[in-house]
Amino acid sequence: MARILVIDDEKSIRNALDEVLVYENHKVDLSSDGDEGLELFKNNEYDVVLLDIKMPKMDGIEVLEQINAKSPDIPVIMITGHGNVETAVEAIKKGAYDFIEKPLDLNRLLITIRNALDKSDLITETKVLKRKVTKTYDMIGESTPMKKVRDIIDRVAPTDARVLITGKNGTGKELVARWIHEKSPRAENSFIEVNCAAIPSELIESELFGHEKGAFTSAHKDRTGKFEQAHNGTIFLDEIGDMSLSAQAKVLRTLEENKITRVGSDKSIPVNVRIIAATNKDLKKEIEGNRFREDLYHRLSVIIIRVPTLNERLEDIPLLADYYNEQICSEYGMPKKTITEDAIEEFKKIKWTGNIREFRNVLERLIILCDREIKGKDVVAYSQPISKE
Repeated sequence: MARILVIDDEKSIRNALDEVLVYENHKVDLSSDGDEGLELFKNNEYDVVLLDIKMPKMDGIEVLEQINAKSPDIPVIMITGHGNVETAVEAIKKGAYDFIEKPLDLNRLLITIRNALDKSDLITETKVLKRKVTKTYDMIGESTPMKKVRDIIDRVAPTDARVLITGKNGTGKELVARWIHEKSPRAENSFIEVNCAAIPSELIESELFGHEKGAFTSAHKDRTGKFEQAHNGTIFLDEIGDMSLSAQAKVLRTLEENKITRVGSDKSIPVNVRIIAATNKDLKKEIEGNRFREDLYHRLSVIIIRVPTLNERLEDIPLLADYYNEQICSEYGMPKKTITEDAIEEFKKIKWTGNIREFRNVLERLIILCDREIKGKDVVAYSQPISKE
């Protein structure tokens, strides 16, 4: 059942539509002119609007523009006479969903309404999914260190500057990289993540640059590498400090020439990629130990963003606790838990070696093991996964 607003100055049309739509189990509100229709629209929520083009006082095009300004996703179906088809087409250009000619073909009208509702449902589902995805990558915290990180992201994101993100494990380096991408002009294109520490050194070049069929024993077909997949988008090289020196040399060449060469090929392929790298290592020490190329370091570190540890932003713990409490309880389909003030204080006493990742795991453990409230004594009892003997 949908809620439908009918705006038409002809009483016979309004009554006919009311009878048909109510029979189809829809809830219908009727209006005889644009002013009254807009007032109803402002004070109620509708799934579809049926709108006459030619009306006294305010015509349908003007009403359409005001509806679209307030709720652009609500489908508006224009009702037009034979002489107003061109106007109806113009209305579609201005955002109307479709138009129906008088005398009304009720079967076509019902099909059009059904299609409009389907489209509206799809738009709603898409928005929900986008909110879920965006929520996954929320940056939580109002501490000075986090405000500084957000400020740098806002400044660097609109550019194509290369960024090196540093910080301890679990601080949220990937989150920073994703936000740089989401706020950049490349946001509509791919964000490709490569965990350099998780790929064997003998496979890293194939992973990054692709390979030709027959380039090595297991290369049974051509493969597109991560740089090609990230064309016009962003590639995130996580834990770049673990990349082999030979792969580093190829990455450096890519940065210099904006071209890649697949393993087993001598053909250059142009790529337009923004590179964001991250590491938990001190790359200057890695350079001193001849484990990382100094020239690559300088290429990557146009902008350096250091992500603070949780111990450096303890004032963010109440916000983080509330955020993850809601997220975890939602995932488990349970009511949100109450976290007491003494529990927050106990959280602040912990030395978080695993940072945000560890904090979330501890809170999840508490949510599972505690009843409605999470108290300070619970944090003390369950913050460590292994009990002391």
